[in-house]
Amino acid sequence: MSRIGKKPVAVPAGVQITVSKDNLVTVKGPLGQLEQRMPEDTQIKIEDNQALVTRLSDDKTHRSLHGLTRSLLANMIEGVTKGYVRNLELVGVGYRAALQGKDLNLVVGYSHPVIINPPRGVEFEVPAPNKISVKGIDKQVVGQIAAEIRAVRKPEPYLGKGIKYEGEQIRRKVGKAGK
Repeated sequence: MSRIGKKPVAVPAGVQITVSKDNLVTVKGPLGQLEQRMPEDTQIKIEDNQALVTRLSDDKTHRSLHGLTRSLLANMIEGVTKGYVRNLELVGVGYRAALQGKDLNLVVGYSHPVIINPPRGVEFEVPAPNKISVKGIDKQVVGQIAAEIRAVRKPEPYLGKGIKYEGEQIRRKVGKAGK
């Protein structure tokens, strides 16, 4: 049995979970609503403020989807109760970020500013000119947008300049050896 899959997921007060016949799971909470179609090889039961994920058989595909389904459900519940945040840092002389309405304006060494539009359900915060926070209720979307922002100017190994995740260690290389 999957170690992750057999753990029950706690459903906090104020969170409603509905599962339709075609395994479309809808989770409503204080921060919003998420929908996800789960694999048809798994069953989700809600009993006593806990959600339990079971699989149809011990087939290899069923075993592989068991833990995945439980993790997706747990991420949805945590998203509608607490939300997710990814923090990024800009390192480099003249590198800065600013908000233009809801859009993120990045000045990272190109001849033009880079403007990133947030998708629905995601918002940007700029607590300092060299820090960015990406907030939302969907873990996958928040992580994807943070990765797209980082891809605008990846940290380079010689000077360490670029956009990096908060706490990320950049492996530095030694430059050219002098005579």
